[in-house]
Amino acid sequence: MIRSMYSGISGMKGFQTKLDVVGNNIANVNTHGFKKGRVMFQDMVSQQVQGPMAATPNRGGVNSKQIGSGSMVGAIDTVHTGGGNQYTGRELDLAINGDGYFAVQIGDDTFYTRAGNIYFDNEGNVVNSSGAYLLGPDGNRLQIEP
Repeated sequence: MIRSMYSGISGMKGFQTKLDVVGNNIANVNTHGFKKGRVMFQDMVSQQVQGPMAATPNRGGVNSKQIGSGSMVGAIDTVHTGGGNQYTGRELDLAINGDGYFAVQIGDDTFYTRAGNIYFDNEGNVVNSSGAYLLGPDGNRLQIEP
């Protein structure tokens, strides 16, 4: 009886985590470059109560019997599939088809994003909406020549 309660409680805790991830996905549905998350569950320890039995001439084999101790969150993955492209009318708006990210730099730190709303600052640097510098394939800041 107590074992079944622990199994049910672990399932409820995992489901709460899944609801948190779904809520985060809904809250960010209109965020540029946001990638949804998904919860992956895994089995906790299980107890074998009967071993497997080999086949006989009159009967086929029987698998072992196990009682699980519940489930737990194995991982919260980010789903990196591409979204639908939309025409914005801006020549600087970019989209990534397939895998990959834009590399941007803030100070000495490099970050990666899939948000492609790009602008020019007053010095001719290519930046995103947060003011992070867009980096080219060579790792240097992109800049337009005057």
